[in-house]
Amino acid sequence: MSFPGSIVRALQVEPGKVVVEHGSRTVTKGQLLAMMGAIAGGLRERGLGPGRGVAMMVDVSAESLAAYLAAYTLGCHVVGVRPGLSARQLQHVLSNGVDAVLDDEQVRALLAGPAQPVTVEARSGDIARVAYTSGTTGLPKGCAQTYRAMSAHWSWGKQTWSPETAALAACAQRYLLFGTLASAVVQDYLALCLLGGGTAVIPEPVGTDLFPEVIERLRITATIMNVPRLYQMLDALRATPRDTSSLRAMVVAGSPLAPHRLADAVRVLGPVVHQAYGQTETGGLTALTPAEIDSGVLASVGRPLPGVAVDIRDGEIYVRNEYMMSEYLGDPAETADVLVDGWVRTRDLGYLADGYLYLTGRARDVIIVDALPVYAGPIERLLAGHPDIDQAYVVGAPDDRRGEAVHAFVVPRPGRTPDPIALSALVRAELGESSVPQSYTVVPEAPTAASGKPDKKALLELYPR
Repeated sequence: MSFPGSIVRALQVEPGKVVVEHGSRTVTKGQLLAMMGAIAGGLRERGLGPGRGVAMMVDVSAESLAAYLAAYTLGCHVVGVRPGLSARQLQHVLSNGVDAVLDDEQVRALLAGPAQPVTVEARSGDIARVAYTSGTTGLPKGCAQTYRAMSAHWSWGKQTWSPETAALAACAQRYLLFGTLASAVVQDYLALCLLGGGTAVIPEPVGTDLFPEVIERLRITATIMNVPRLYQMLDALRATPRDTSSLRAMVVAGSPLAPHRLADAVRVLGPVVHQAYGQTETGGLTALTPAEIDSGVLASVGRPLPGVAVDIRDGEIYVRNEYMMSEYLGDPAETADVLVDGWVRTRDLGYLADGYLYLTGRARDVIIVDALPVYAGPIERLLAGHPDIDQAYVVGAPDDRRGEAVHAFVVPRPGRTPDPIALSALVRAELGESSVPQSYTVVPEAPTAASGKPDKKALLELYPR
């Protein structure tokens, strides 16, 4: 069955079952379908339907979930607007093929209309979702996926589920839903919950340091989180132990996870941690499952998902699958640079060994020292493996003599004091003199961008000048 018909069908089965839990409030499958029908009817009356663009500026709630799903059933191309965009970025997003903008107040107004039967009007060749990149290197780019691609998606296309995906979906019986529905990753893992018959559990607003308490109190069985949030969670559990035994799956994604931190997460949380790798342009690409954690491949990001092809060209990773983007919406030049002969050029560097993919850096994450390229990734991984270091981030700092100089920001492990001389000796021995950081800055934690990834621009502002 095609997307979004599979979602409608899943909600029609056991209509009295709770599908969303938000604090003390519960919403059944039948109630969510009725909400979708009312919203879709209101959008249709506004002239919205197949091929029209709808931007969502909504919080996480049952109503906002219904709004997203209603727009998909109508065949609109749906744009999730992430919180925290600058005025310039927001104007760029809303001017790129958007016909209507929905906020929470408008969604509530649509829900006041009459309930209508939910019908699927989507056309397979139309754009279904436009997910924007983080914009850390400029204006965010809109990655467009068609309804055909979403129907073949590793999570939204239930008929394509591998045994591993089905097992992961079975873990999501009480799925912790937080953050923003504008995130394609949040949507994709939420799909496993919805299609697998689970309940999306939305906590009352909490700080990230309270995640262990939320998992304990709400008996969460599955969730996703980015790497900085995982680090915060592990630190919180170290300070105040909580009962997280209800967890059956925690997927960590968004940026590289240091092997020692992955091992630490398994020790603290048990064999429930999955490491995932993908991009907004491509969707999920690889996964390292709990069963593989002890197999000596902690430094990898796992094996390609079913249907994902990986090719290494001059050290750069190219991928293709049935659900990758069709274009950067409104940006043919950038599209041509990234889509090459049916493959997506990820701009990540890496290699394959025994079926596992290893990341070594970003093609653009290069420091030019004395006219020679030095890649930040290998230095960061080496430093992060030192017993005194928890996290390491390397940037190119301005240098009048050499053009750029390698500078390392390091977050120490609790109770440890990094020795720059020892760190430099390690890098020199393993990577050579050109990779040795000229200087180090010890920071208590790394700043993160709105995407949840480490913010190297913010780090560079801390560079001592």
